[in-house]
Amino acid sequence: MPVISVPHAYNEEDLYVDLRAPLGRPLYLKCEGFNFAGSIKLKAAREMVESAEQAGALGPGSVLVESSSGNLGVALAMIAASKGYGFLCVTDTRCNLATRLMMEALGSRVHVVAEPSPDGGLLGARLAFVRAVCAADPRHVWLSQYTNPANWRAHYRTTAPAIARAFPKLDVLFVGAGTTGTLMGCARFFRQWHRPVRVVAVDSAGSVSFGGLPGPRMIPGLGMSVPPPLLDAAWVDDVVRVEEAETVRTCRGLARRGFLFGGSTGTVVSGAATWLAGHDVSDEVTPVAISPDLGERYLDTVYQANWVEALYGPDALAPTLPAAAPVRAPYHRAP
Repeated sequence: MPVISVPHAYNEEDLYVDLRAPLGRPLYLKCEGFNFAGSIKLKAAREMVESAEQAGALGPGSVLVESSSGNLGVALAMIAASKGYGFLCVTDTRCNLATRLMMEALGSRVHVVAEPSPDGGLLGARLAFVRAVCAADPRHVWLSQYTNPANWRAHYRTTAPAIARAFPKLDVLFVGAGTTGTLMGCARFFRQWHRPVRVVAVDSAGSVSFGGLPGPRMIPGLGMSVPPPLLDAAWVDDVVRVEEAETVRTCRGLARRGFLFGGSTGTVVSGAATWLAGHDVSDEVTPVAISPDLGERYLDTVYQANWVEALYGPDALAPTLPAAAPVRAPYHRAP
């Protein structure tokens, strides 16, 4: 049995779920929640920390600092604990309680921002706090997931090649858009691959990543209140936006079929199903979507009836899967 140095290595085993039965159309879901940090963010966290070490930015007594809605915070808390660094996670009130408790259990400090900044919302307030902390104490090192190229390089080197190995005839890839590290790493890799792959970004309604006006977003993980610095939209073929109520219904619908996934996964699956239905995808096409995490950290939000009804109304409680959308244009496998 291979020995893994935890948590310096993430889970190299690839697990894919075939959602054809619950969705009524082909879609393979790459499940990233089965590593020691419980999410895809362990890849970016490891890459950013190792890059900072190689650059000489980290040493004895260093304290990692990062703004995170949750999953990256848990990954960095685990890595910091294993390497002997301190870690301060700056988050906001949307961060799940289970996630905050997990970071604290790993020995990290968590600062929760409650008031949004006038021009940058809660994210702007988080970033302002991070800058103030780093300016006050040089031991604090901000990894800056929003601007750090190691974020997308992690997925260029690991996530995308793993999908390419598992699906050599891949046609369409659906990736959720948050910091856009996963999106940009995968898009860059597949643009250079030996066959055409259509990369579809799935974003939350109310996010400004691909333009439009900002709106309220209560489910952490995807979407941005400011344009993501890592994003180069030229690498993206299509964008699908998903309302949070639809995210909740999809999560609860998948749970009724035995799949307990996180909010970001509900958004990606909903967006992918809508795109596939709207493009009349033939059976020969191979579509894959990336699932960032599992659902245990969302039991007191997405899967909690009072929370859902208070924010989205009683209709969001219905555990339904995405319905077919009007057909816009046929999509077949590229020659």
